[in-house]
Amino acid sequence: MEKHENFEIFDNIDVAITVCDVNFKIIYMNKKAIKTFEKYGDRIGKNLLECHNENSKEKLITMMEKAQKNTYTISKNGVKKIIHQTPWFLNGKIAGLIEFSIEIPENMEHFDRN
Repeated sequence: MEKHENFEIFDNIDVAITVCDVNFKIIYMNKKAIKTFEKYGDRIGKNLLECHNENSKEKLITMMEKAQKNTYTISKNGVKKIIHQTPWFLNGKIAGLIEFSIEIPENMEHFDRN
């Protein structure tokens, strides 16, 4: 498993984080992401596009080409999550995409802070 020390601080947080490079090669998954996707085997070093359907592949390619972000919610196996996908940068150039998958509590508080 390839290790990227810049991401080590995310190893043990309760948010699934997956990072790919500009070629869609998965270069990092924290422990929560590895556990979330364990049924698919070790994904580090694999192509992120292989894990997605055609619509999702097109979206990811567009995000990479245009340095766009994408945020949405899902429900799977009774768990609601917010997914935030965003480009990350090195030296001012897009270096890949990072996905944060965060479980949303059933009774999550909301505050308006105007």
